[in-house]
Order: sequence, then C-alpha cells, then structure tokens
Amino acid sequence: SDNARASHIYIDCPARQQFATRPPSLVVASDASGAIKLTSAHPTLTSQGRPGKTQSVSMGSQPQYTLPPEQASFSGFLFDMDGTIVDSTLAIVKHWHTIGKEIGVSAETILQTSHGRRSIDVFKIIAPEKANWEYVQHVEGQLPLLYGDDATEVLGSRSLLDSLTAQSSPWAIVTSGTEPLVTGWLNVLSLAVPQHLVTAESVQNGKPDPACYLMGLEKLGLQDAPGDVLVLEDAPAGIKAGKAAGCKVVGLVTSHTVEQVVAAGPHWVVKDLESIRVVGRAGGKVTIEISNALHQGGEIR
Repeated sequence: SDNARASHIYIDCPARQQFATRPPSLVVASDASGAIKLTSAHPTLTSQGRPGKTQSVSMGSQPQYTLPPEQASFSGFLFDMDGTIVDSTLAIVKHWHTIGKEIGVSAETILQTSHGRRSIDVFKIIAPEKANWEYVQHVEGQLPLLYGDDATEVLGSRSLLDSLTAQSSPWAIVTSGTEPLVTGWLNVLSLAVPQHLVTAESVQNGKPDPACYLMGLEKLGLQDAPGDVLVLEDAPAGIKAGKAAGCKVVGLVTSHTVEQVVAAGPHWVVKDLESIRVVGRAGGKVTIEISNALHQGGEIR
C-alpha cells in the first residue's frame, strides 16, 4: 500500500507449535491509520486463498492431492486447535501489537522472540512481571472477544466435529493455547465443544514433546491403544508429538509448506478437513474416509 509505513515485520515460523508462534511466513505492515495488514511472504497464497498462509508448493512441481479415497477406523480423535480447527493468524498478530503497546515493547521484538515458545515463556523474556498464568489466561481470553471477526474455521472442521459428536465418538482438543483462548474461539465461531481439553496449563513442555497427546489419550481412556487414535495437526512440531505418542496422524497443509508437513512424517497429508468425513460406526470405532490425500509417489507410512 502507498500509505503503508516503511516498517515491516517478517515472521518465519517453521515450527509453529503454540499460541505465541501461530503466524507462519508473513509480511505484516500497518497503514497510516494504524490498521494491521498481512500479506504472504511468498508470491502466491494457499488453495484456500487466505492471506498470510504459505503456499503449498512442492519443489519444482505442484503437489498432487489425488490419492483415491481410503477408509480407516479409530476409537478416538485428538485435534490441534489453531490451523486445524480455526485460523486466527491475523487476530494473533493484531493481539501482539496491542500487548506490545501496553507493556512498552515493540511488536517486532515480541514476534521475533515468540518463535517456538508458549505465551508464558515469551513473557518471561520480554516482561517477566507478566509471566504468570493469571495474566496469560486473561490476555489470551481477550483475544477472541476483541478480534473474533479476524478468525475463521478451517474448511471442513465444523462438519467433522459435528459428525463425531453425533456418533458419540470420543474426541478432544490438544493445544498449547490456554483454556480461555480455546473456549473463546469455540464460542465465537459456535463450534462443537469437546468433553476434554489439554491446554498450555496442562503440561510442562509443549509440542513436539508428546506429553500433551499422551495426556489426551488418558482423557479419552485410550492410553493403552494409541494406534487406534487419530491425531489431526497442521504444525510439524504437533505432527511429531502425535507420532511420538504412538497415534496415527493426519497432517494438514494449512499453515506450513507441503515440504515441512511431509518432513514431519504424518501418515496422511491433506489440504484441509474437507478431505475427511465420517462414513459409519461399528464395533466401538468410527470409520472415516480420507479423500484427495497427497500423492507422493511412495508411502510415507
């Protein structure tokens, strides 16, 4: 924009694993009115056409999401939150700009410091007096209230969650955001609410440590059968955490390049949750159909 300030923030987050690191590769600029604008740091956008998301392009060729439909049955499901159920990239960038003004630290400094860290760990560096759960829960809880219009549901997430709920299939959300943040987004977007949550407050170490998914398995009562549980993740760190917990994993190409997702080693790679639908239930398991998964010329499983 001709009115954009010369100051830009380049955010590169290849290991996006929690609230503090949600923005992937983006260019952030503020115009003369102070409004925050995001554009992709890459020449094109994702298949969903959303600003601020990295393009899913294979090195030298377009990725082929052409695998025929495949069915698999699971006893339970564990979902990551941001980038898997909701996309709140712009909201988070705006939020950090606001927090920066409040605590007297530039947004550029916060965003550079936040890579690979939970919000509470970021505050330990930039504002130690704010590094407590009461404050972090408060500011994260405000995010959906202040910037609700800047978040959208990931394609297919609503129908999949509703279908699992209708089938009474055990499912939970496993995220490194705080509980007020998660419940806030679910409320703002009127999405299904799970019986179980694993949040930033639940574990000592975030993804790729598998502790969060191991706790998720326990909450579903499936700790002795991790291979019967499907993890749905968009971030490489989360994909690795799900696999380390012994679960099967679907990797979504919603926030990272297809190369980054594939390198994390998920069992399936899809563009978004429109590729996954519930087709039945039998023997205590829900059968899903995975369509239009990435064809890589070989098995990644």
